[in-house]
Amino acid sequence: MCHIPVFCWITATVLEKVLKSREGGELPKTLTQMYIHHLVVQAKVKTVKYDGGAATDPHWSPESREMMESLGKLAFEELQKGNLIFYEPDLTECGIDLRAASVYSGMLTQVFREESGLYQDKVFCFIHLSLQEFLAALHVHQTFIKSGINLLEEQQKSRRSKVLKTKPTLHLLHQRAVDEALKSPNGNLDLFLRFLLGLSLPTNQSLLRGLLAQRGSSSQTNQKTVQYIKEKLSESLSAERSINLFHCLNELNDGSLVEEIQQSLRSGRLSTEELSPAQWSALVFILLSSEEDLKEFDLKKYSASEEALLKLLPVVKASSKALLSSCGLSERSCGALSSVLSSQSSSLTHLDLSNNDLQDSGVKLLSSGLESPHCNLEALRLSSCGLSERSCGALSSVLSSQSSSLTHLDLSNNQLQDSGVKLLSSGLESPHCKLEALSLSGCLVSEEGCASLVSAVSSKSSHLRELDLSYNHPGASGVEKLFAAVEDPQCSLDTLRLSSCGLSERSCGALSSVLSSQSSSLTHLDLSHNQLQDSGVKLLSSGLESPHCKLEALSLSGCLVSEEGCASLVSAVSSKSSHLRELDLSYNHPGASGVEKLFAAVEDPQCSLDTLRYGQGSPAGVQHAPGTGPTYCRQSGPDSYSGHTKTGRPLTRGPGLRIPGARPTRHHEGHGRMLSSCGLSERSCGALSSVLSSQSSSLTHLDLSHNELQDSGVKLLSSGLESPHCKLEALSLSGCLVSEEGCASLVSAVSSKSSHLRELDLSYNHPGASGVEKLFAAVEDPQCSLDTLRYGHVK
Repeated sequence: MCHIPVFCWITATVLEKVLKSREGGELPKTLTQMYIHHLVVQAKVKTVKYDGGAATDPHWSPESREMMESLGKLAFEELQKGNLIFYEPDLTECGIDLRAASVYSGMLTQVFREESGLYQDKVFCFIHLSLQEFLAALHVHQTFIKSGINLLEEQQKSRRSKVLKTKPTLHLLHQRAVDEALKSPNGNLDLFLRFLLGLSLPTNQSLLRGLLAQRGSSSQTNQKTVQYIKEKLSESLSAERSINLFHCLNELNDGSLVEEIQQSLRSGRLSTEELSPAQWSALVFILLSSEEDLKEFDLKKYSASEEALLKLLPVVKASSKALLSSCGLSERSCGALSSVLSSQSSSLTHLDLSNNDLQDSGVKLLSSGLESPHCNLEALRLSSCGLSERSCGALSSVLSSQSSSLTHLDLSNNQLQDSGVKLLSSGLESPHCKLEALSLSGCLVSEEGCASLVSAVSSKSSHLRELDLSYNHPGASGVEKLFAAVEDPQCSLDTLRLSSCGLSERSCGALSSVLSSQSSSLTHLDLSHNQLQDSGVKLLSSGLESPHCKLEALSLSGCLVSEEGCASLVSAVSSKSSHLRELDLSYNHPGASGVEKLFAAVEDPQCSLDTLRYGQGSPAGVQHAPGTGPTYCRQSGPDSYSGHTKTGRPLTRGPGLRIPGARPTRHHEGHGRMLSSCGLSERSCGALSSVLSSQSSSLTHLDLSHNELQDSGVKLLSSGLESPHCKLEALSLSGCLVSEEGCASLVSAVSSKSSHLRELDLSYNHPGASGVEKLFAAVEDPQCSLDTLRYGHVK
């Protein structure tokens, strides 16, 4: 409703009037109350502005009551016929005299209007269908209260009425209205039903005193109606019908079902409970009525199942991002999602279906929705969905479609093979294709598939900027063709991932030529887990030193790089023309000398590097993400706890907790180094202390956990921390053999007036009681900026 201009105007008019003269009264809370207020406001305008009455005069005169009754009759009879436009005979039949009506034109222009139709015939309509439904409901309610006649009965003198001689009750009127609304194929009685039920409340009837006969329903009658609606909700209704019934319960001030689900949501039990159809409908209603924007919908928060998805489809349609990975979905879900994508009201722009057994048949169904002119989807993830060459044909058709909005497509870990990539490439070459990022990681692509892609990325109409071919077998020839394409001025690729592609020194030579090319636009390159060795890195470095090289991020994780390779890279990153900001050398063997050379390069004001990754972690703790190095993560131990000092500063105790931001990605605002488990010693601390004291250093996060630095190393490090040029905000020394003596050095550093350190991790060390007390005393010092301190052991 909030997207309808007329409703916004009604709301604004009502709120302005109520806020100015409410005298402690409540604002409208339901749709019925809003429309009642609108009618009252217009009646008052007519009384004061057109009849010359006072603001304190009654809102309703006998003439205006009669006009409202006639308009209500017209609204109901034409609604039953499905008419939104009426003619003069329709008005006359309902007792509306146009000449008499002109006297009330001031009020009626806000409710009713007249236009010229074909052949200069006069046609009439309400300002909006919702107002027609409101007046129709008012007419049905008023007729029943006055005469006991149920206008919704098809034949008032039906055989059933004669035989049973049933006494008309308001409950039966409501029951009939619910049935009629549920039978309506297009929902054209949904608002009528909400208004009719809302008008049965005594509080709403009191707002229309002077117009409406005061013979409202009892609470028992309304309770019967509520129970009937709940019975209907337990049936297999469409999502739209169920949602409207919840709006009806809201009009009747009943929120019991909604509260039941909200309690389950708050307790976190919802994803494990078996919900009834009524409870599923309540969940949909809650999510759609939420004050928060539905930016991201994650099915696993509720229940990772196909049945749950089908129940929550209206929420998916209203969300801009749907996360449905690993939810046991099948072809059946694809058909339902295709319907969502084809809907004109769908807000979906990002859809993640990874790790579901969709098969080719599912993608074929999905593709029909993707080709719809109403589809707004921009990003689609289908990683590990059991797809083959057949899916590529369907997706190629989507990419070639003029109406497609798809810009990001992830097909990784599917057996597409070269034949599938060939089909996909024909779509990529289409002038209508808008794709900017494509992942084919682990898709069994060889040299032949690379050749097809080369043709696509070299196409003049191509928009492709990111291509991931990791975990494939392109061969030396395929890689060289790809590199040649990147050099083509027509190619728009700026990100290329070739992790675990069997590359060697030979590939580095070809790639060096690409990096040196003036026409290349490559800014991000992932070569991790290829046996490039020092000789390959040396060739690559010559390209990095070129003044034409635009590379900003390079991953060489696990490429057998040693001290010699580091020396080549140091020369490259120290080059005045270098744009390199991120370098990943994790899982290599740079040696102490290589580390020192890299630190020295980072200190150089000419060096643009702000993120350097290297070192090794336990295989069990390694997580890989595209374009990044490994991260070593530890979990909190059973004795971790949190507390506060006397000054209220938070203190946390726990084993080996990694400082947030210690290993930033491109999206992190700070600068960080992760040197966890790198075999460092006191000697490295001297080099790092020099870095921290450097005026040109921008280091804010440093992780040195699980290195044998000892107290002597921490003492050297602390001298750097005390420097007025040090910008460090977070430091992890977990498991570094620090004792009471090392703590004393750190206390001096964190108490320094120039210190910016906010987070310090000393877990898995041996500070002793005296060391801990000194740290607490430092934290309480007003000069100390430390707000997070971690220490302790797992028992």
